[in-house]
Amino acid sequence: MADVSLKILIAGRVYPLTVKQEEEESVLQMAKMINDKMKEFEQNYSVRDKQDLLAMCALNLLTTQQNTPKKAPELELELIRQLDLFVSDYLQKESKAS
Repeated sequence: MADVSLKILIAGRVYPLTVKQEEEESVLQMAKMINDKMKEFEQNYSVRDKQDLLAMCALNLLTTQQNTPKKAPELELELIRQLDLFVSDYLQKESKAS
């Protein structure tokens, strides 16, 4: 896919970026998350320094990501196999009923 030029606003500064088209929405959502988290910290902790807010935001978002349980690839494959069997069985029953 083609590349897309974006201008992302974070902490009052504009950052020009070039990203793959399929990543555009994700990048925009991440920028929104950063700005929202910064506003939250600014309101809750009366911090005004943008660098402090960015550091707090980075630490919070990375901690959240680190603590999010990740599924092992084997479990994901097993879930896909189970779903495939379920759908296959359903389709076989439907074709026999017709």
